Amino acid sequence: MTKRFGLALTLAAGLMAAPVMATDMTAMEDGERTAFREEVRNYLLENPEVLMEAIAVLERRQAAEQVATDGSLVANNAEELFNDGFSHVSGNPDGDITMVEFVDYRCGYCRKAFPELKALVEGDGNIRVIYKEFPILGEASIMTSRFAISAQLVAGDEAYGQVHDAMMIMRGNPSEAVLVDLANDLGLDGTAIWAGMDVPRVDEIIGQNHLLAQRMNISGTPTFVMENQMLRGYVPLDGMMQIVSEIRDAKDS
Repeated sequence: MTKRFGLALTLAAGLMAAPVMATDMTAMEDGERTAFREEVRNYLLENPEVLMEAIAVLERRQAAEQVATDGSLVANNAEELFNDGFSHVSGNPDGDITMVEFVDYRCGYCRKAFPELKALVEGDGNIRVIYKEFPILGEASIMTSRFAISAQLVAGDEAYGQVHDAMMIMRGNPSEAVLVDLANDLGLDGTAIWAGMDVPRVDEIIGQNHLLAQRMNISGTPTFVMENQMLRGYVPLDGMMQIVSEIRDAKDS
C-alpha cells in the first residue's frame, strides 16, 4: 500500500466516522447514521478529487511541520553539527554553505550518493562538507568506520579523506587484510591504522555521533544537513544543486 493511498483511506474513514458541524451523529438513530455514512461514501466516490485535494493539503501541512521541526533540531545542535572539533572537513573550508553527512560505508545509498556529492562539491567550489561517522548496519559498518577514524587520528585529515573515498567505492567485504592493503596502496601505514582502531578516542567519536543522531531523530543513512535543512535519504545531484541554489537565494533576500 502506498503512503498516498493509505492517507486516502484514513481520510475517507475519518470523514465517514467523525461528527460534522451541522450533524450530530451521536443523536442519530442507527438507520439515520447508516444512511448518512452511505451518503458521504457515495459523494466521495462520485467526487474523488475532493479526497485528493484534502490529501494534498495534509501533505503540505505535514511537510511544513517537518521543516520547522528539523530547523529547530539543527539550531539546537548547531555547535556539535558544524564545529565539534573532530569530524573531518572537506570541500571548501571557507564555503558559504556547510553540508553535513551522516555516513555508513556499507550503506548502498551512501555509496550511490558519493560520486554525486563529490560532483556537487567540486563543481560548486564553495561548499564545506563535514562527515559524521554513523555506523548502523552491523559489524562491517563498525569496522570500516573505526578504520576511517583511526586513519585521521594516526595520519591526519588528508589520510582520512583518502581512506574515506577508497572505502566508499571498495568492492567486497572488509576485513583486516583488505583494509590494511587498501591503506598501504594509498601510501599510508595500514598496519598502524588498524592497530589504532581500538583506542578509546575512536569509541568516543562514534558514541558522540550516535548521541547527536539520536537527539536529531536521525536513524538512517545517508542523512544530510544543509545549513538549517535536513535531507533524510538519498537525493540526486540535481536535487542537491536546487537546494543549494534555494539556500543561497534565501541568504541574499
